[in-house]
Amino acid sequence: MAARERTTPPAPCSPRPASGNSCTFGLGARLYHDTLEPVSHRIEITYCTKCRWLLRAAWMAQELLTTFEAEIAELALRPGTGGIFEVRADGELIWSRKEKGRFPEITELKQLIRDRIAPGRDLGHVDRTREQEARKPGE
Repeated sequence: MAARERTTPPAPCSPRPASGNSCTFGLGARLYHDTLEPVSHRIEITYCTKCRWLLRAAWMAQELLTTFEAEIAELALRPGTGGIFEVRADGELIWSRKEKGRFPEITELKQLIRDRIAPGRDLGHVDRTREQEARKPGE
């Protein structure tokens, strides 16, 4: 049996690619670099395994990683028990299902995370929807 040839993994993307503000990593995935500031924020989502909330936690993690790809260095999913569902940013509690009595809407979670890790950042339609709802009809 012939030995399989080992392939070299793709090199990690550089902070400032030569071809503009984006680079290719791996199999066509694109990463965008808006700044040269180091990515340093850590998000932690603790979910209840007995309640089977892994899928919800993973979906929220994916949404946060997609929205804050330039700001988040690490996102951890931590299994727990007792009906726990908590989101922390850099160790600070952002959302607790026990305290609020419900799960966060993804838009409000993104706004809370943004307020903690990237306060000046515009979230586009998420922010505009909130502003439009604040206005009363007929004004």
